[in-house]
Amino acid sequence: MLVRVLAAPKASRNGVECAVTTAHGAALKVRVTAAPDRGKANTAIIKLLAKAWHLPPRRFSIVAGNTDRHKTILVAGDSDPLITRLQQWLGDAA
Repeated sequence: MLVRVLAAPKASRNGVECAVTTAHGAALKVRVTAAPDRGKANTAIIKLLAKAWHLPPRRFSIVAGNTDRHKTILVAGDSDPLITRLQQWLGDAA
C-alpha cells in the first residue's frame, strides 16, 4: 500500500496530523523533531508511522521523495488488514 506524506522536519514535537490537500494530492502531515540531515528525518518519519500504526518499521520504505517534503511511502504486506488497521487508526485519531 502506498501512503503520501507531507513531512515537516525540525518541528517542535513529533506527531501524525490529519490528512491535508497539497498540490501533489491528499497526504498525511507528519511532524518530526529530527532535522533533514543525512536521512534522519526520513528515519524518524518511518519510526513514528510504525509506532502509530503498530507495525514493524521494516515494513516501511520511502519510494519517492527521499529529499523532498512530499514523500510516497510503501507499507509492505497484505493490503486488506492494513486498510482495516489504518481505518481504525483514523477513527481513533479523529
